[in-house]
Amino acid sequence: QVQLVESGGGVVQAGGSLRLSCVASGSISSINAMGWSRQASGKQRELVARISSGGSTNYAESVQGRFTISRDNAMNTVYLQMNSLKPEDTAVYYCNADYVSMWNARRNSWGQGTQVTVSS
Repeated sequence: QVQLVESGGGVVQAGGSLRLSCVASGSISSINAMGWSRQASGKQRELVARISSGGSTNYAESVQGRFTISRDNAMNTVYLQMNSLKPEDTAVYYCNADYVSMWNARRNSWGQGTQVTVSS
């Protein structure tokens, strides 16, 4: 069993910053890509940012230049630094990881989500 636990969400004014963290724990042999997605009320979940095990990143166009994804491989942790937040960034943010289990099976897991609310 693998768990992803997000933290760092909250309420912030437009223009402010938040840093999300996600820790993966459980029967993990190695973690490949990790990422963040978000789902606003009434909308489909969308990819925000993704980072490979080697550190290559990609971002949604809507957050390019404002958000930065990073990871600590030793701690099985991925971060999302969000700057210059806008009301349209309001959503539940979910962490995701592609990993290899202790039994050498490739799996994908999601966290429970953390709410980010940006007030105007």
